[in-house]
This record gives sequence, structure tokens and C-alpha cells, in this order.
Amino acid sequence: MLFAVSALVAGAGPANAQSSDMEALVEKGRGIATAADCMACHTVPHTGKPFSGGYPIVSPLGTIYSTNITPSRTSGIGNYTESDFDEAVRKGIRKDGAHLYPAMPYTSYAEITDDDMHALYAYFMNGVPPVDEPAANHTALPFPFNIRFSMAFWNLIYSTKAPFQPSPSQNEEINRGAYLAGALGHCSSCHSPRDILMGESASSFLAGGFVGPWYAPNITSDAVSGIGGWSEDELVQYFRTGHADGKNQAAGGMAEAVQNSLQHLPDTDLRALAAYIKSVPPIRDERDTRPAHQYGQAFRSEESIRGISASNEHDSLRNGRELYSGYCASCHQIDGAGSQNQAYPSLFHNTATGSSEPANLVSAILYGVDRETDGQQVLMPSFGERSYVNPLNDQQIVDISNYVLTSFGNPAVKVSLLDVARARAGGPVPFLASLQPYILPLVMVAMLLLLIVLAWFVLRGRKKQQSSYGGVR
Repeated sequence: MLFAVSALVAGAGPANAQSSDMEALVEKGRGIATAADCMACHTVPHTGKPFSGGYPIVSPLGTIYSTNITPSRTSGIGNYTESDFDEAVRKGIRKDGAHLYPAMPYTSYAEITDDDMHALYAYFMNGVPPVDEPAANHTALPFPFNIRFSMAFWNLIYSTKAPFQPSPSQNEEINRGAYLAGALGHCSSCHSPRDILMGESASSFLAGGFVGPWYAPNITSDAVSGIGGWSEDELVQYFRTGHADGKNQAAGGMAEAVQNSLQHLPDTDLRALAAYIKSVPPIRDERDTRPAHQYGQAFRSEESIRGISASNEHDSLRNGRELYSGYCASCHQIDGAGSQNQAYPSLFHNTATGSSEPANLVSAILYGVDRETDGQQVLMPSFGERSYVNPLNDQQIVDISNYVLTSFGNPAVKVSLLDVARARAGGPVPFLASLQPYILPLVMVAMLLLLIVLAWFVLRGRKKQQSSYGGVR
């Protein structure tokens, strides 16, 4: 009996070992998916099932909806082989051969190593519950951006990276940070400006760029325009919580990155990421004369507006300081110092109010701030058209913004009605997107001209042929 039990246990050994190996591989893949921030784009916040897609990514070319990447065989990627998965993640090509749009950052994921890709595939096939419901919305960009095959030509220019190789001139920590920032975190997708064809500008790596209405700031090592004045501890605090005292707080897409990805990484990875970013060559914005976080101080004007209006007067908030008192001071305090725990941050010594680009101040007012770290939610309500507090019109947002900039931030920066209208519309329109309304008419005109030229050649040929026949007669 003892022999039989021993034999049974011995026989189960290889199976248990295989199971243990798979569990370890899936767990490794889970960590890679977290570092790559897959959750943020493939899950609708608050209501969507993990990785079931349908999240709207608002781009200058139109809204792109993420797909279901659960192992569902009917609605997800359950029928993908590991080779299919690799093609999609690193080359942007689906199983059916169609090209993905680079809202899926395959240009960065191309640097993921073979071992990590293997683990990532194992995780999505074995560690994610399948969701058989198709995504509620599907991408339908206007012509000509709906021609996915055109991405093949774009990829020849911009999708040129290979799996990551450590630099022999850098230490292990910085190489790890480079891999996290480049291959997995795809930081340059947001923090590098785009060129005329909407590819990342290699000459301005991590120098800042617009992501919809938000501005992803310069994160090079420059001490004035970038994060050169931040300590590694401050960067780690920011990655972990979305807030760095006296520096900045995460909103928009960065809040999602902190909530879904960065806060869950081990401290060694966050320190490697900080070390790498501080090693990136500095790039200075000529508009900047001092670091954004150095601007401002406490200021109060509450006493000057007390008693001006009757307590029951309608529409009594008529200028920036009155609007600030009515809508902002209850959280950010009348002197702009914020709450004691800085969940409502100080408005001075704040990158959003000291920056030479005021887009994030405007967007915070329009769209609010919402992030959750360590089980604690940081929430600023939006004052845009869907506000559950009170929608503000463009002029009111201009007035509040300029009051905040003058009182607590960079007084040389001014917000205009155009800035607010641009933020409401989803951010600046790049050149390629601005051409879209004219592309179809231009194509039709070009086709008409081509038909005219072809008709001319046909008629000319017939005349020559008739002339030749006439000579024979």
C-alpha cells in the first residue's frame, strides 16, 4: 500500500511540476501586462469587465475603440496562436491580416523580449477570464483613415524597433528602466511630440506633446523644462500615488497609468524607471525660464469680495476671483494651498499652473481628475458640459484659469477662449487630420483629371489611326 501511494505521488510529480511552471509563467505574464498598462485601454472604467474592450480612445483622426483581448473564442483572441499574438502585439497585424492603428502602441511593444512575449501570451490565454460579449462599439474612422492597409506604409517609416537589448554602457538599473519606459510603459507614445504624419519625433524624445486635450509634459532630464529638478524619491512617489509634493499630480491618461499600472509595480522597478528618466538627454523649451513647480505662492483675495453682492443675488460670480471663491476655494482653499493631506493639491508650486503650456489647467477644469491609489480615491469634479456640479461656459473657464495663473502660477501665461474651445473639441488638430475634409474631394478631382487625360490619349490614338487609314487609301 505504501509502495502504491509512493508510486502515485511519484507519478503525479511531473504533472504537478508542469502545473507549477505554468502558474509561474502566468504570474510573470500578469506582471508584464500590468507594466504594459493593457488594462487602461482594454477595459471601460467602472463598468467594463477586464480586458473586454469598448474603451473609447479619442484621437485627432476619430474615436478608436479598443478590442476584446480576453481568451473568448467568439469575441476575443481565444483563437490566436502564440505567433498570431506576437504579430498583433509587436507588429500591429491582426489574425485576419488587418492592420491595427497605432493607438495600440505596437511601435513600442516591438521591443518586448521573446521570453516576456511568451509569458504575456500565457497570461492572456490562461489567467484572464473569457468574456464572450462583443465590445459595444467598433472603430469606424472617416475616409481615408478607415483604409487600414495604409498603415503598412506608415509602419515602414515608424515601426522599426526590435526586441530590447541592454546597453553595455549602462548599468543594470538604467537598462531595466529603459525597458520599462520603452518596451512596456511606452512613455514616448504620449510624452514625445508627433510629426506631420503623426509618428513620434525622434529628435524630441520625451520632450512633451499633446494627447487629446491634455499635455504630456517634458520628462527629459532638463532641470528647467523637464524633471531634472525632481529627486528619484519624488518621481517614485509620483509613480506610486500620482502626486509629488510641491511638484505635480496625475490627471487624464497619466492618472490611468498610475491607477492601472505604475502603483502595482515593485519598488525596484519604479526606482529603475526614475533612474532611467533622469538619464535621458535634456531638451529645453525656449519658452521656459524657470522650472514650472517653482512658480507661485499663497495668495488670498477673499476679503476683497466679501459683501459686494447680496446673499440672495442671482449670477453674482462675475469675474475670476469671484468664480474661484464660488467653485474652487472650498477644496483648494482661499489661499490656494490645498487640503492638508494634498488630496486637493496646492495651486502654487504646481506644474499644471506654472507650465508655459496651460492645457492641463484647462482640461482639469473641463474634465476633472479621477484616480485611485492604495484604495483611496482622488476626485475633482468636472465643470464641462456633463458636469454634475455645475457646467461652466468658456468665458468662465477663461476667467478662473487666468485668475489661478496670475495669483498662484505663471503670470506670463494667459488662457484664451480659443484654448478652451480647443480643449472642448478634444485638443489640437494635427495637419494630417485637418486635411481629412478635403481628401475625398481631392481624390475625386484627381480621378476626374485622370479620366480626362486617358480620354484625351484614346481620342488622340483614334485620330492617328484614322489618319493612317486615310493615307493608305
